[in-house]
Amino acid sequence: MNELTHFSDSGRARMVDVSDKPDTQRTATASGVLRMQMETLQQIRDRKIAKGDVLTVADVGAVMAAKRTPDIIPMCHSIALSGVSIEFTEVLKPDHDGCVGIKVIATVTCKGQTGVEMEAMTAASVALLTIYDMCKAIDRGMRMTSIQLEEKKGGKIGVWQREI
Repeated sequence: MNELTHFSDSGRARMVDVSDKPDTQRTATASGVLRMQMETLQQIRDRKIAKGDVLTVADVGAVMAAKRTPDIIPMCHSIALSGVSIEFTEVLKPDHDGCVGIKVIATVTCKGQTGVEMEAMTAASVALLTIYDMCKAIDRGMRMTSIQLEEKKGGKIGVWQREI
């Protein structure tokens, strides 16, 4: 395991200096699931949620969140993102509570000196939070699960993929 780099020699938090690192193409993919009642998923499908088209709004929220990640994660670098892609799939296999869900996959790319893992995880989280916000009036029991980095490419480490 590598040493933590976000601490100074005196133990204080710091933003890592990446000025000597070369620009490389970088990609990160993160995912997460929002579990809900089947009736809630059906209303999302049928576009019957009073606040509007849930997945379109969640997509826009995720992109906005990726671009604003350094504003909410203290030691995160400002990065010029090249692209943000959001995908939603239904999770129809009920969990232990009988809930189905929506899975989000957020992929973020840039050409830069540091990775976009935080941007991808922030985008996935905000997409799920947006769905929750838009549907909470009909299903307060929804819950976010399994927010995680799936893959990263670029930089010194190269490719890292979550093992299943």
